[in-house]
Amino acid sequence: MHEAQPSQTLKATFGLRGLITSGQLQPGERISEQSIADRLGVSRTPARSALIQLKQEGLLEELPSGGFVVSEFTEADVFDAIEVRGTLEGLSARFAAERGVSPATLMEMEVCLRDLDKVMPALAASAASIGDFIRLNDRFHELLLGCAKSAMVNRALRNVLNLPFAGLQTFVEAPVDQVPELHKFLVAGHAQHHDILDAIRNREGTRAQALTLEHARSSWKYLRLVLRNRDSSRDLPALRLIRLHA
Repeated sequence: MHEAQPSQTLKATFGLRGLITSGQLQPGERISEQSIADRLGVSRTPARSALIQLKQEGLLEELPSGGFVVSEFTEADVFDAIEVRGTLEGLSARFAAERGVSPATLMEMEVCLRDLDKVMPALAASAASIGDFIRLNDRFHELLLGCAKSAMVNRALRNVLNLPFAGLQTFVEAPVDQVPELHKFLVAGHAQHHDILDAIRNREGTRAQALTLEHARSSWKYLRLVLRNRDSSRDLPALRLIRLHA
């Protein structure tokens, strides 16, 4: 009986997060333990745990009168979340440069970037290839975090990645072939990958930190462009959680 509870809690947490990010639950919509338990086929205890977890992540707000409501975010909220992520990633890059990175890890990062080099030419012509970009981009950032050799930064950054839109999936799977400007941002962002690795290899901590923060901000520029293009954002329900400026 005790072994089943964590599984039910994970089922409820992932299920509820999916209902929100898929657009099945709208910003401002009120939800309760019982409604989530019924919808996801779990008991009220794991439903309650899921509600609390997503409140901590910022996807839900708790009402004074009881129950929860799906959060809505401003563009400023999203920028702040990405800025916090970039600040911590920049610290990771500085630590990596100052403390040194093993030749094996440097080689792994170089291989990752070479694989990305091969993906880049196809991005402008094929929307499907964005998935390869996202996978390799995520891998590079995982390696960057690991080579900082700091459990504290690692823990802080992993907490920040739970903030809405702060995660590396900010590079949403938008149809790059339909919005040529998106390809420009991806090319620029990949060039920054090479610059960051170069700074780390040369033990240039301050430069590595500044480049990594600017790299995170390019995620915001990319997302903002997607938000302003109806054709690219209409099939991305999670973006409905963001309230656009007039």
